[in-house]
Amino acid sequence: MGIIITVTSGKGGVGKSTTTANIAVGLANLGKKVVAIDFDIGLRNLDMILGLENRIVYDVVDVMEERCNLSQALINDKKAKNLYFLPASQTKDKDILKRDKVQALLESLKESFDIVLIDSPAGIESGFEHSIFLADRALIVSTPDVSSVRDADRVIGIIDAKSEKAKNGEEVEKHIIINRIKPEMVEAGNMLSIDDVLSILALPLIGVVPDDENIISSTNMGVPIIYKENSKAAESYRRICRRVLGEEIEFLDMKAKKGFFSSIKGIFK
Repeated sequence: MGIIITVTSGKGGVGKSTTTANIAVGLANLGKKVVAIDFDIGLRNLDMILGLENRIVYDVVDVMEERCNLSQALINDKKAKNLYFLPASQTKDKDILKRDKVQALLESLKESFDIVLIDSPAGIESGFEHSIFLADRALIVSTPDVSSVRDADRVIGIIDAKSEKAKNGEEVEKHIIINRIKPEMVEAGNMLSIDDVLSILALPLIGVVPDDENIISSTNMGVPIIYKENSKAAESYRRICRRVLGEEIEFLDMKAKKGFFSSIKGIFK
């Protein structure tokens, strides 16, 4: 029986879908049979990040409304052979999701996959609640700014109140991923530090992903950055995947690199 991991955030634009895509690929490449589900009904983009948008015939709503069976809707990734993808509907409204049908779908997927990875919609409306209510684990993505961290904190509270585990007196295992950190801005005092974020959210850290302009080009090409060997962001995602599977592995050094002149000044201090 597999587990459900929901990737979520308090607001849009923090890199949640990019994080989902890269973790999905990374876990599949580590030998786990993974299905990534886009629950952002009406605003899907996980398909583009994975490079699978041209292969969509049916979507998650079609499955739940029984217009097709699950195997017809699932798309097998060409590069990561252990990865399957179930797209969101682009034309339906998020309110079309019904809890009993969502539950039946997720329980069916848990029987066939090691990991069911859900890309949650941003915000705290019904689509978000559907994505977290059966979660075994949650990865909360936040950028290191006050508004993103505040919204992430609110999401944590909702998970603790409205998940199925919470209703049964249990707790969803939760971890923080800090995305798009810029060490130079942190050192200058213009961005929250890792410690700042963790002190506010009071949850364990599972990953820190540095800001990387290559992520934009990788998204446009439909090739997740985790495939890029010499990228710090890619290495961060690879390490997150290993931590998800229980491996203890050190975090990348996120200190700002000193320029030539600052290094010279340091010598003469």
